Order: sequence, then C-alpha cells, then structure tokens
Amino acid sequence: MKKQNSRTYLYIALGGLVLIIALIVFYMLTPVSKAEQTQYLYIDDDDTQDSVLTKLGDFSHTAGMTGLKMLVRHSSYGDHIRSGRYAIKPSEGAFMVFRHLKNGQQTSMMLTIPEVRTTDRLAAVLSHKLMLDSATIADALTNQEICQELGYDTCTISAMFVPNTYDIYWNIGIDRLLQRMQHEHDRFWKGDREQKAAAIGLTPIEVCTLASIIDEETANNDEKPMIAGMYINRLHQDMPLQADPTIKYALRQFELKRIYNKLLQVESPYNTYRNEGLPPGPIKIASIKGIDAVLSYVRHDYVYMCAKEDFSGTHNFARTYQEHLKNAARYTKALNERGIQ
Repeated sequence: MKKQNSRTYLYIALGGLVLIIALIVFYMLTPVSKAEQTQYLYIDDDDTQDSVLTKLGDFSHTAGMTGLKMLVRHSSYGDHIRSGRYAIKPSEGAFMVFRHLKNGQQTSMMLTIPEVRTTDRLAAVLSHKLMLDSATIADALTNQEICQELGYDTCTISAMFVPNTYDIYWNIGIDRLLQRMQHEHDRFWKGDREQKAAAIGLTPIEVCTLASIIDEETANNDEKPMIAGMYINRLHQDMPLQADPTIKYALRQFELKRIYNKLLQVESPYNTYRNEGLPPGPIKIASIKGIDAVLSYVRHDYVYMCAKEDFSGTHNFARTYQEHLKNAARYTKALNERGIQ
C-alpha cells in the first residue's frame, strides 16, 4: 500500500513538473509577436519598470508577450533599465527578447540627414527620429563653444552635416551624434573632393555655402554646375553674388515668390546684394549634388542669370547687364501674367 501511494505521489510530482515545463515552454518560448514584420520597442532614459510594461501593452497579446511581461515584472530588470530601440521579431520568444532588453542589445537604425534650411528645422526633424529632444539638439548647434570644438561656428555648423543615410543607434547622445557627423564629414571630403576644393581656392565650408545657394536656385541637378560657374565668375570679379535665396534666408521668409527692391535693403550679413563675397555660412544643408556641382563647375564667361519665363526651373544666362535686363523683363512679364506676387 505504501509503495502504491509513493508511486502515486511520484506520478503527481512528475505530472506537475511536466506541467511546469510545458507552461515555461508555452509562455517563454512562444513567439512574443503575432505580426509578420519585425516590430520595435523604444525605451527612453526615463522609463521605469511600469512604463516599459505599459509600452509592451501596445503590442499584440500572445502567450509569449505574457511571458515577457512576467519576466519584466518579476525580475531585477527595473533596477537596470537600458534605453534603446529593441527589435521584436515574429520568431522570438520571451526569453530571447528579455535577454536583449536586459543586456542592452538594441538594434541600430538608418538615419537620413535631411536637406533643411535652418538648424532649428534640423533639430526638429532629428528629434522625431532619435531619442534626443529638439531643444537639446538646437542648443548644441547654437552653442558657439561646442561648434568651435568641432571646427565650426554657429553660422557654419550646418556645413558639417552631409545629407546621407547612416547606420546609427536611436539612443545616441548629442556629443556622440556630433562626433559621428564630424567623422562622416571628414570621410566624405577626404581625397578627391578636398583636392578639388583646394584647386578652385575654396574651403569645404565655402563650397557648402555656395552649394546651398545653388540648391535654392534650382532643383535641376544638370544645371547646377552651370550656375556654380556663374557665381564663381562673380567671386573672381569681386561682384556681389546678388543671390535671391540669401534674401529669403535673411528675412526667414522662404515662401517668397518674388524679391522686390525694397526687400534688398534688409540689414543682414546674408544679404548678398549689399555684401560682397559669400555669406557667413550655408543657407541650408547643401546637397551632395550641389557640392559636386561647385567642385566640378562649368567654365564659361556668364556673370548674370535669370529664371526662364517658361517656369521650367532653369535659367537664362547672360554675359552683359543689358542682355540680363532683357531676360529679366521676360520673366517679370510672365510673373505678372500669372498673377504671382
């Protein structure tokens, strides 16, 4: 009788053990996500155990997700939360995902630097893609000391950003972000571009400044080397650039369709009608096409240009002021006929 009871207890214990193992397998190894595509969990520096659980609640409810929540809730995870962007793949169970969270094994992301006009706008765009808030980014880009440490000032810092796509971590700090951008800038310029800039007597910052103006003059990449040649001719002849985009930048009125004479009187170092040479810095983050257009500018003898009256986005070029006035008259007439103010 005792042997029979012992066997019964043994079977119950074994059954209980099997059940426990089955539950562990069910909750811990069952996929956390029902989604067919990889999803991402974003954990901030100020997240707590409770807020992480709340974020996990936004994902589909599965046995695996229940297991993950149990691990987050009933472990020491709350004492060592690591920020980052964590991938939750369809095939991964609770143990795997939790190990990534606990060890800080986050997934990098592709960050594209946009061709925006102002550092405020750059800060706003980047803040939507990174853990950094816009104020932190904007403060750094307008801090003279920080800019000088990187080899720029607050007017030229935008020349450090090359509008490319970079593999980067979502929770990168502002210092490391700026150092990374400086590294990518140096790699972009090293070699052929640096040599071309030196050959035409411009620094990389000056090339970016001129390229930013050309970018604002036209979206037609094929015409950009031609426009670059026109502006370089003006620089060589000590003529004011007289670039309308710099007036828009000085006024911070980028929507302007026409630049009237009264606007040309604006007091600003960016007013290239009143000041000779290049403005203090780029008026946007220059495109790679714009930069390369300056470095490989077309040699010609044009010193004037005016938008074409067909609104194609291209320009009529002129060697003399009299010829330029004729081109300008045709364009002005076309603007008037369309009622563009």
